[in-house]
Amino acid sequence: MVPPTAVSEAAAADSAVSIKDPVKDTILTPRFYTTDFDAMAAMDLRPNEAELEAICEEFRKDYNRHHFVRNGEFDGAAEKLDPKTREVFVEFLEQSCTSEFSGFLLYKELSRRIKTRNPLLAECFAHMARDEARHAGFLNKSMSDFGLQLDLGFLTANKKYTFFKPKYIFYATYLSEKIGYWRYIAIFRHLEKNPDSKIFPIFNFFENWCQDENRHGDFFDALMKAQPDTVRGFRARLFCRFFLLAVFATMYVRDVARKEFYEALGLDAREYDRMVIDKTNETSARVFPVVLDVKNPKFWDGLENLVNNNAALAAADASSAPAPLKLVRKLPHWLANGVQMASLFLMSPVRSDEYQPAVR
Repeated sequence: MVPPTAVSEAAAADSAVSIKDPVKDTILTPRFYTTDFDAMAAMDLRPNEAELEAICEEFRKDYNRHHFVRNGEFDGAAEKLDPKTREVFVEFLEQSCTSEFSGFLLYKELSRRIKTRNPLLAECFAHMARDEARHAGFLNKSMSDFGLQLDLGFLTANKKYTFFKPKYIFYATYLSEKIGYWRYIAIFRHLEKNPDSKIFPIFNFFENWCQDENRHGDFFDALMKAQPDTVRGFRARLFCRFFLLAVFATMYVRDVARKEFYEALGLDAREYDRMVIDKTNETSARVFPVVLDVKNPKFWDGLENLVNNNAALAAADASSAPAPLKLVRKLPHWLANGVQMASLFLMSPVRSDEYQPAVR
């Protein structure tokens, strides 16, 4: 497999492809993470070692080794998109590539740093890094069809890294992988029924792709079960609620803001996100002690308030007002977002052993 950095270097040598400047970091853009490698290496896997070994064996089989191979359908596909669809689709590719590459960097570094002290855990992370690198490279190659690519080497060296304790990494990456599964499989199934809305051949790969995401999520599920304090007790319930809310709110606000991309696929961004959030919440109930009450209309009203505040913040940023005046205009919306997130967090959660999946 050609690593993503090699793909970006090849792109730089091709005069027809430009290196795209990365988007400005915001609360909605993908982040790069680092963690306490010593604490990760010292983890005792014995409480759930058999399941982790079984998952590692699944990784070793590398079911998608030969899946991500471009074919003739990509030839000329970019030229068929109108300018607006092209713009929102390239944005989707960039955000997705950055997110996948973030996972690659974290998993690769974890594998390298803990290899001698926790070989089973290190091997699992190495296999997941392989998958994420493959995804990122495939996405970045698709960007080159539009004359652009990300310089992944530059991102590695220059993007800010957020430190998370290992258990925070577990919550965040578990949810990222599981929500990624539901996002990709929902788009694949929709386009299977509506082939005229398939704007680019990359969507043909989403069914197998999302199975990688699902296996990664299963790994973090097993890892949390091997560290019982991450899913048991009062503090664990608070952290589960917090990360569920953070992931759901970020996705909803981001997707509604770029609803034109989903419209190009024949989807309504709000309906799509409701389904993805509901299914991810249901999946999370298998490992988290509590989940969010996403059947409560107040939950969705709160997310809409966040959407409106985010739109107001974007409008303030886009105005020609001086920077100090922009800050004054944005402050009430920041405060409103903080109050709204607190209100959503304080909503009564649902105990996982009492969770009733929605009927669809």
